[in-house]
Amino acid sequence: MVVTAIQDKPAWWLDHTLEATAEKPTITRIPGLSETSGLVHNPRHFVSSLPLKESHDDRALRVIQNLGLARPKELETHGITRAHLARLVRQGLVDRLGRGIYAIAGHEPTAEHTLAHVAKLVPQGVLCLLTALRFHELTTQSPAEVWLALPEKARIPKLEYPRLRIARFSGPALTEGIEEHLVEGVPLRVYSPAKTVADCFKYRNKVGTDVAVEALRDFSRSHRGGATELAHFAEICRVSRVMQPYLDAIA
Repeated sequence: MVVTAIQDKPAWWLDHTLEATAEKPTITRIPGLSETSGLVHNPRHFVSSLPLKESHDDRALRVIQNLGLARPKELETHGITRAHLARLVRQGLVDRLGRGIYAIAGHEPTAEHTLAHVAKLVPQGVLCLLTALRFHELTTQSPAEVWLALPEKARIPKLEYPRLRIARFSGPALTEGIEEHLVEGVPLRVYSPAKTVADCFKYRNKVGTDVAVEALRDFSRSHRGGATELAHFAEICRVSRVMQPYLDAIA
């Protein structure tokens, strides 16, 4: 009789009845959760539609980590005030490595840390002469000072550490032959091996002729085929005639 009764009804009535009697999904209500919250309902779980917001401290530490070595002035450009930086230092999250230089706590300095320190504080300088020789492993000398090339009229920077030895360069002798190496997140500007050898002959009264000759000998051994580049920088530094007898002796 039930079947007969249903059959007597029109098709639209049958469809409406089946929909009304279908099993409804059970929605679990979480106490305290409003309909307008940032949680999207899912039959299996709830997924947050709100991104987790990075804290002010986390963002500051991320910026300092990316910079490697950081200065207060550049941190201010990222919205990190000096007061905030001082608080991170007190909390032990950031280390003060020297006047005006900060790094994330636990930062491990490399063998070139001192050079990165100088490059951060004097970004317009170029590592030269004995320091560049040491960087390129063209000498057994271990200079106590960091040799830095600056333009003739540039102000001499005053650093608490390390000690600087300033050499004045101008024209192509200042601007050519500069390499850039990334050390502890800091761009390190240093003259190339060939340029450094030529510079040592130009400033042989400061570094010593024996040091210049040793650098030339080591360069010839470790940079096969570098004669053309060496001749180019010898011409720029105007020491071609000075270097030639030593080149003939090595050859």
